[in-house]
Amino acid sequence: MRAKFPYLPADEVVHRLTATAIDKGPPGRDDQYGYGVIDLVAALTADVPPRGFGPGSTAGPDGTGPTTAAADGPRGGGERAATVRGLVTLGVLVAAGVTWVLFIRRRRRSDDPPPRITR
Repeated sequence: MRAKFPYLPADEVVHRLTATAIDKGPPGRDDQYGYGVIDLVAALTADVPPRGFGPGSTAGPDGTGPTTAAADGPRGGGERAATVRGLVTLGVLVAAGVTWVLFIRRRRRSDDPPPRITR
């Protein structure tokens, strides 16, 4: 699955596997077969809509797509916000490191004795 869909989130991989599973036993999920028997060929080749766009989904009020809470998770923001938070954190760490280096260099200069003049 990861070779064919390298950027597919883990929950979408699970959705693709369960949506294309061959249902055994009573319809739907059951204790003996779960969601059914995995059909890898169907999981790799079938046209499976993203999670949240099928019947019984968490579609928005107009029915066209998932609601923001369903798409972004409990904290909101989704992957883009996580990327922005990561970049901001990286920027703060780099700025702190540069400030520390400049502080140490300036401190070393003030601790050095003045040069000796010899004649």
